[in-house]
Formats: sequence, structure tokens, C-alpha cells
Amino acid sequence: MSYCADKIESTVPLCCGACVLNWLACRCKNPKTAVMSCSATIASLLQLSLSTATVSHGNSSQRTDFGFMGISRNPSHCHLLTLKPKRSRLVRCQSTSTEEPKTRNLLDNASNLLTNFLSGGSLGSMPVAEGAVSDLFGRPLFFALFDWFLEHGSVYKLAFGPKSFVVVSDPVVARHILRENAFSYDKGVLADILEPIMGKGLIPADLDTWKQRRRVIAPGFHALYLEAMVKVFTDCTERSMLKYEKLLAEEYSSGGTTIELDLEAEFSSFALDVIGLGVFNYDFGSVRKESPVIKAVYGTLFEAEHRSTFYFPYWKIPLARWIVPRQRKFQTDLKIINDCLDGLIRNAKETRQEMDVERLQQRDYSNLKDASLLRFLVDMRGADVDDRQLRDDLMTMLIAGHETTAAVLTWAVFLLAQNPSKVKKAQAEVDAVLGQGRPTFELLKKLDYIRLIVVETLRLYPQPPLLIRRALKADVLPGGYKGDKDGYPIPAGTDIFVSVGGSMLISLFSSLSH
Repeated sequence: MSYCADKIESTVPLCCGACVLNWLACRCKNPKTAVMSCSATIASLLQLSLSTATVSHGNSSQRTDFGFMGISRNPSHCHLLTLKPKRSRLVRCQSTSTEEPKTRNLLDNASNLLTNFLSGGSLGSMPVAEGAVSDLFGRPLFFALFDWFLEHGSVYKLAFGPKSFVVVSDPVVARHILRENAFSYDKGVLADILEPIMGKGLIPADLDTWKQRRRVIAPGFHALYLEAMVKVFTDCTERSMLKYEKLLAEEYSSGGTTIELDLEAEFSSFALDVIGLGVFNYDFGSVRKESPVIKAVYGTLFEAEHRSTFYFPYWKIPLARWIVPRQRKFQTDLKIINDCLDGLIRNAKETRQEMDVERLQQRDYSNLKDASLLRFLVDMRGADVDDRQLRDDLMTMLIAGHETTAAVLTWAVFLLAQNPSKVKKAQAEVDAVLGQGRPTFELLKKLDYIRLIVVETLRLYPQPPLLIRRALKADVLPGGYKGDKDGYPIPAGTDIFVSVGGSMLISLFSSLSH
């Protein structure tokens, strides 16, 4: 999908690799030119929220899921097929997951035994689903949650060894937790897992810290900054295009006609480069090679996943960080990332030009050598900037920023691959609005249909697919769709998964039933 295609072929229903809207954002007049521009996609996402881009690992042999952290991982490949140099490109989605029924093993049985003894019993009339170790491997967790949703309904208790969670897949119950009683819940498990990595960054932060940090960061996403970022998006896109054209040329020279790419990984690399340049003014060069910093980022993510699913928090034992090999590696990975961010912050502070917010927002960012968000924040706060808090914020943007964008692009590719007529309509809008010139922020704002594609993708496949909360006091959850009309009482300390995608499905089922 990274290349211009006069034809899109969907061979299997799956989430294909992340690359569709990029491909929509350029004209496809020259078949030898990769027509991929993530500018439209990224700009559209920036119009929707203040979140930055994020990225996924993309190694199909090590496919994993960060569901416990609310970060999505997509279980498939998207293959780029080019028939001949002067013929149209087509894209085929190919599943890398399996639908074979799982069998329980000895470890699963031990898990269930622990569940029966340690999970705290039932919660009134709430249905109970028993998880197993095998549910955490081989496919993303949210697929298992969806299976349990079909079996147990929109509110159920998931018991897994010594851990238990209430899983909510109902918009009424979600609104009760996230909006109507928001102050009665905190981020619980999510904060516990991510605090060693992100400190007091935006994701694990408590409400007061989150409000304070958001007030500091939000002014950086002003119009002139976004205009400057369009150039970054376009430059990074062209870097990816050159890589793919080189791969194609090598394939043609050896007599081949097809190249296979894990496009989720390709979009992840693209998004990391965008974050590096746009947020830090640092070029990770992920599209061309694996950066040691990026390798360390994935190391911390895998450790966070491990901690979220392990029975006993052995990493809290004194000396564990030096004795246990994976904990030593985790500390090494954190040091690599922190040293990089500390160096960038130090350099920004040494060259700062302290100004107030209004003057900073009127800068000529088009001619500014360093138009990064880090530069804005350091110049705005000057000597008062807290290095540790700033590093936590930057770490959050780096780690949690790229995953969601890559996931949205992946699902968008999947949807568009099944709807060629929508692709033609989107392409026509891009041709009419952008023409042959390079995109600008003002032009991208006119891509209404592209924006709607992104919005619809987010509606159907929300990112992140899971939100995590912990009850600060006893509460009674609404029964939800076809649940107990008297609701479900929960004690303080109950950990909750809010399945955003499941809530969307319940809304659909409820509408159809009426």
C-alpha cells in the first residue's frame, strides 16, 4: 500500500500493515514514483487531538500485544506486490494469525488453580471468565477479550491467577467510569507499570499532574508549529519512498516482480522518525537502520508487557535489577533512552532564547533551524524548566506516541483495501486539493474526506483499544446491555479494563435491537 495502486486487492479480512493514507496523499501520475505521503494522515490526526505519532515493532515472528497498557498491536502483515515496473501496483493483505482452537496446557491448569484460590471470588451476579497463560500469547489480548465479551456479555470479571479485572464493553458503563464518576477512579495498573519508564509523564500521571503538564505542553501545538511539521512529515515520507524504490529496483534487476514488506513495521519506523525530528529535533534514522535508542525503546515496552502479565512483582525485590538478566537489560535500555533525552534537553537549554508564549507562537518556524516541540518548551520555561519532568514528558511522547498512529494507519489500510470506490474518491480529493505541489498545513485542512476516513477508522478501531482504571472507593457499576438491571457492586481497589472497541459494538447491537 505504500505505492500508488490502480488496483487494491483484499484477499483476506485482516488488519494489514500501516500504510494507506500516506499513499493517498500524492498524485499517482508516474508509476515509478512512490505515491505515499503521511503528511495528510498525520496532519489529520493532529487536527483530531494533541497526541503525537507512535510506532509498532512489526516483527511478525515476535508479534505481541500491549493490551494491558492500552496500546494496540496489529496481528498481520500487509504485502506490497508490484507486478512489473510499468504496470499498476496492487496491494494484498495477508493474515499472519491463526484461528485454530487453543488447547490448555499444564501452565494453564496451574493458572486456573491460582485463579480459584487467589482471585477474590465473585462480584455479586457479575459473570466470571477464567483466563489462562496461553491467552496472553499467540494473538493480541483484545481478541481474547472480545471472545469473552461474546460469551459473558458487556460486563464481566476476568480472573487470571492472582490478578482479576472487571472488563467493561458497554458505553453506558464506560461513561459512568470515565465521565460521571471520573474522580472515583485512577489509572491503577497502567500507572504501576509505566511509572518506572515514564515517571510522571502524561500517561501514568495522576489527575492534578496531568492537568498541569497538559497546560504546559498544549501551547506548543500551535498553527505555525503544525505548518512547520508538515515539512517534516513530507521529508520523512520521501525518505521512505526512496527506500521502497531502491528495493523495487533491486528486485527488478534480479528478475523479480514482487517485494514483501511488513508495512506495519515500515510505518512504525516512519512515525519514529517524525517524532524524533518534530519533538526532539533528533534524527533516529529508523527508516534506514535500527537505532540503538529505538531498540532500547522496544526493550522497555517488552518489559512493561512482561510486568503487566506476570504473577509476582519480583522486580520490586531488592537487588533484582542487578541479579535478574532481563531486569539488568531493562535498566540498560532505560539508561540508553534517558542519556539520549538528557543530552537533547541539555543542548536545548544551552542554546535557549527565553520568550513568552505569545512571542514563541509568532516565530517564523518555516525558517527556524530547530522548530521542535522541545525547543518551544525550553524557550518558554527558560531556566525554570524541570529537567526530570520534561524528560518524563518526552519519554511519554516517544514511547506512547508512535504506537497509536501506526495502529490507526494499519486499520485504515485494511478498511480501504476492501473499498476500492472509497480509495478512488479519496484519491480524487487529494488530486484536486494538493495537485502537483508539496502539501502545506492549510491545504491538508481542506482534505475533508481524508479526515473522515481517519475519523471512521478511529470509530471502528479505537486507539488505544483499552483504557485502564482502578476504583478508589466502592461503587456500583450499571448493568449495561442485557446485564443485571440492579448493577454490579465493586469494592475499592478493583482494576477495570474499559474496552473502547467493545463499547462501540454494544452501541451498534443496541441500535439494531431497537
